[in-house]
Amino acid sequence: MQIHRSIRFLSLLVLMLAIPAISFAQFGLSITIAPPMLVTYSQPICPQDGYIWTPGYWAYGPDGYFWVPGTWVEPPTVGLLWTPGYWGWRGSAYAWNGGYWGANVGFYGGVNYGFGYGGAGYEGGYWRDNRFSYNTSVNNVGGTSIRNTYNRTVVNNTTINNVSYNGGTGGTTVRATPAQEAEAHEKHVPPTTAQTGHQQAASGNHELLASVNHGNPPIAATSKPGEFSGKGVVPARAAPAEHVNAAPVTHNAAPPARTADRPASPPAKTMVARPEDRPVSKATSAPPVRQATPQSASTPKPPAQHQVASKPPAAPKPAAAPRPQPAHQGGPKPEKSPEPRK
Repeated sequence: MQIHRSIRFLSLLVLMLAIPAISFAQFGLSITIAPPMLVTYSQPICPQDGYIWTPGYWAYGPDGYFWVPGTWVEPPTVGLLWTPGYWGWRGSAYAWNGGYWGANVGFYGGVNYGFGYGGAGYEGGYWRDNRFSYNTSVNNVGGTSIRNTYNRTVVNNTTINNVSYNGGTGGTTVRATPAQEAEAHEKHVPPTTAQTGHQQAASGNHELLASVNHGNPPIAATSKPGEFSGKGVVPARAAPAEHVNAAPVTHNAAPPARTADRPASPPAKTMVARPEDRPVSKATSAPPVRQATPQSASTPKPPAQHQVASKPPAAPKPAAAPRPQPAHQGGPKPEKSPEPRK
């Protein structure tokens, strides 16, 4: 029996050694509850040249989901880039696909982690001559001694909605491209000891539990792994996507507010000028107003008064004496008739 157990143990050991790093990263938990939305935060200043940003994510433990703060990490070797992990729906549960280091950035579910990780690839920098160049448009290098920087605007075609998983209900619908699938078979390096210790420390922090912070952890990002106190700690803040969506709502609400004010403005003017008179500006709309409300009596305000004032001068014209005077002027004409009597 001991011989058989030894053979099984050796077979299992050989199998584990034969599993590549990418497969090691793929093994994880399967949860039926979707992870919370990604946390919105500001990036702390890069503490040292050569460190690469690793975004924060939701991990799962005995007490449920907990937030692993984003942090600056020294790569295991020069020239490697970080591919973030992501949650993906596998038909009946959400499985965690762990992150890894590699020469290229692989597929991470189309999740927009920000700071150069816009859902595909990495726009935060690149290696050149064994030095990492930082894109300051998405990286915060602050006033450090880092000089190998550049500024390139990142065009992000991914919808910013803070979704933290791929597939399932409400998840991203991105699928790996042929190039990303080929990259998945390349040589990868697992997370460093500092990264695993960082996640372990986060799992023991009660305030980082989603059930406690409700998606707004007090420690959203740190300047170095495992440092959860000090000036390098950044808390969560309100999601910018909410402010971006609020702007169109206010602009769209403005036109109806103006159109509602326009019909109300004329009565306000007439009431201020003459509350009991008829409005001048709504002469064309006076007939319907007369039929609708008692304000109809006040609708033909000044124009009606000017028309009434013009009628009295028209009345004396027919009764005036100028017309009978021509009749008197015709009196001498009958006097000329007796001339033929001579």
